[in-house]
Amino acid sequence: MAPSLKIAVNTRFLLKNKLEGFGHFTNETLKRITQRHPEVQFCFLFDRPYDVSYIYGPNVKAVVLHPQARHPLLWYLWFEVSTAIWLKINKPDLYLCMDGYACLNTSVKQVTVMHDLAFEHFDNSIKSYQLRYMRKYSPLFAHKVNRIATVSEYSKADIVEKYKIKADKIDVVYNGANNLYKVLEDSEKEKIKQTYTQGKDYFVYVGSIHPRKNVKRLLEAFDEYKTQSGSDKKLLLVGRMAWQTSDVNDTVQAMKHKVDVVFTGYVSDEELAKCVGAAFALCYVSLFEGFGIPIVEAMKSGVPVICSNISSMLEVGLNASIQVNPYETKEITNAMLFLEKENDVRTSLIQKGLQRQLDFTWDKTAQKLWDCCMKVIG
Repeated sequence: MAPSLKIAVNTRFLLKNKLEGFGHFTNETLKRITQRHPEVQFCFLFDRPYDVSYIYGPNVKAVVLHPQARHPLLWYLWFEVSTAIWLKINKPDLYLCMDGYACLNTSVKQVTVMHDLAFEHFDNSIKSYQLRYMRKYSPLFAHKVNRIATVSEYSKADIVEKYKIKADKIDVVYNGANNLYKVLEDSEKEKIKQTYTQGKDYFVYVGSIHPRKNVKRLLEAFDEYKTQSGSDKKLLLVGRMAWQTSDVNDTVQAMKHKVDVVFTGYVSDEELAKCVGAAFALCYVSLFEGFGIPIVEAMKSGVPVICSNISSMLEVGLNASIQVNPYETKEITNAMLFLEKENDVRTSLIQKGLQRQLDFTWDKTAQKLWDCCMKVIG
């Protein structure tokens, strides 16, 4: 029987062992959507050789379009030439973009997942040549597509305000957390602490190292926490060095307690989940997030959360977290000290977090994204 629908999907962020924000979202949602809808033909559009593990079933066909799109000029060629030609020839019922982009040179109906507009708020959130492209084309993408999915009410309001998009054109599809994240046994926690922090308890930060993530103030806050508390806890930073990291490096060198700061670099998904699960608390004091997945991952792991009280983090954390002004180093320090002293509060936050994380699952995300697509193609 011929498939009832044909949906093309931009899957260029499905990179084996290199999944980050867009990649995880793409993998988790498409895996569920394609398996729930075997009657639909999905065409995954890659920009380079792909890993077969991302071909989730017999209803998924892989197509490699050139050139490899990792630079603004190549983005333009990939979307507006190669993809446009493919769409014209193959005529899918829908083109779904998982990364906020779209094809301007097509009449095919489109949905894009516009995760956030961080680049509109922070010039240093991405590299300068990428920033110029994004600020020029993102508003065009937003107006071109038939519907937009985004990952928080905050991001929805931001898109409405910045790009003058009608609110009823945008659907909120919250992120989920990988099932690798769970409450660990004490023996597992001890093993991780022996591996990374000489057996000591630790605060954990998860994410790439660049200015918007506010790692500099986190380091300064931790240094003051160590001075005031006399604690032997450490700070574990899990993630790759991105760009503009000189401030972070300089801050570490100036710290009194720099020996208690541990950078792991990039680790596997399995190892990351263990690093989070064994932590005393998560410190996620970013200056801007469209969602903030590490907050939910920590909650799912039974780990209390300190997070920022701005952008989407206020919405995601609610009363299941300690929320601080990320621009005030003293507030971050005080939150660490508070968790150190108030064990009852820490226990309460763990229980509230385990309840709150139930609102964010990839099953729900996939269903809401599918519903968004169906609003376009019926």
